[in-house]
Amino acid sequence: MKTGVISLTRDQHDKLEIINRANAGFITVKEAAEKLGFSERQIQRLKKEVRENGPAALVHKNSNQKPACSIPDNVKKTILNIRTRPGYKDANFKHFQELLETGFGISISYSALYRLLKAEGLKSPKTKRRFKPHRRRKRRPQAGSLVQLDASPYDWLSSHENTSLHGGIDDATGQVTSLYLCKNECLIGYFEVMRRMIGAYGVPDSVYADRHTIFRSPNEDKARAVDAPPGVQPHETQFGRALGELGVKIIAARSPQAKGRIERLWGTLQSRLPVELAIRGIQDMDSANEFLKAYVFAINSEFAVEPQDSDNAFLPLDGGILLDHILCVKEQRTLDHGQVFSYNGKRFQITKASYTDYLPPKAKITVMASPYIGIRAAYLHYVFETHPAPTKSPKIDHPKPALIPVDPHPYRSDSPWEPKTGLPWQPGLPTYKESLEIIHEIFTRPYSSSKKKGQYAAC
Repeated sequence: MKTGVISLTRDQHDKLEIINRANAGFITVKEAAEKLGFSERQIQRLKKEVRENGPAALVHKNSNQKPACSIPDNVKKTILNIRTRPGYKDANFKHFQELLETGFGISISYSALYRLLKAEGLKSPKTKRRFKPHRRRKRRPQAGSLVQLDASPYDWLSSHENTSLHGGIDDATGQVTSLYLCKNECLIGYFEVMRRMIGAYGVPDSVYADRHTIFRSPNEDKARAVDAPPGVQPHETQFGRALGELGVKIIAARSPQAKGRIERLWGTLQSRLPVELAIRGIQDMDSANEFLKAYVFAINSEFAVEPQDSDNAFLPLDGGILLDHILCVKEQRTLDHGQVFSYNGKRFQITKASYTDYLPPKAKITVMASPYIGIRAAYLHYVFETHPAPTKSPKIDHPKPALIPVDPHPYRSDSPWEPKTGLPWQPGLPTYKESLEIIHEIFTRPYSSSKKKGQYAAC
């Protein structure tokens, strides 16, 4: 028989009263079964247990026992200690469950982990927002037929300073094709995204991006307008030119919701990636970019799906194409007679090599610049190395010899500009005294106020 303090719920207390009345003979077994909704056999069993054990018979036998499937106390303590470590405390509950299994070998269901952390007063950094119904665009059937590109500014390195993560995601499979971190959204970030994508998967058929000036000219809409003024020409961007050489089409999105797959990817990565970087102690962009090469495969194993069509639209890069000569900045310049050209305020010269002697003067060259190739010059189908041109030697301004005054001829007058007496004046010429003043002013003018620099005074 159970001993000690027994606490009954309200239902259990009502049930006990009916069973006691049945044991006392005030009601029949059939009436008790109808009141409690039990069978008559169950009522007979409860009457016997109440007579033998008292009110404790109505208490469940496992009420004071720990369930066999419960989490051991030492495991709970370990989980809570891990949660307080740097990096792990910022992980959402689902991500924290994955980190426990992969990093510590602790396998626990999400619901059990949720109840454990909630009981300790812990909240998930990422909570689900209210669902907003919207019409989703169907996925492309083949992988590589459309890749969404974008960049997200965020404190990825937990340094209280925003950096921009550039990335691409395949529309058909949800695979993250590549990720690259830069100080801000820039051309080099998207070039690196394309470089890593092509190296891992291949060349996509088209990309879907916003209307940033990296992807399209701001004059493109003006040029297509019906009332566009004459002379408005859209200039091709460097990124558009590079994708055109690769045969990739750029599709411009008109709203963030149109490229919702990569927008949702940023929400996932903003919750997970800073935690992964903090756990590994990564605090600089170079180490983060090296880590991102392998991290994309971990993300894809968790979230990627199978495409509708098994055929792959990613194309391998042609063996005769040098990707470094495409993913770069290209501008036109003109050579001078010394094979020197100006670029970005500096002067560069073609490095002496084969075929450089055949470059004609005033040749129109294409300057290619990138961190991978430096600055090179292309003419027709040839690419030449360059180096900084030697600086011009400064012009030495040799002082002119001083004018040595010559004694006047003894037979001349004291003034060398005094005309002979009796000569008639030409029409329009001032009088003799005024002419002397004009000439004197011209030749005796101070050096600093001369019309030409370097002009010496005559006296």
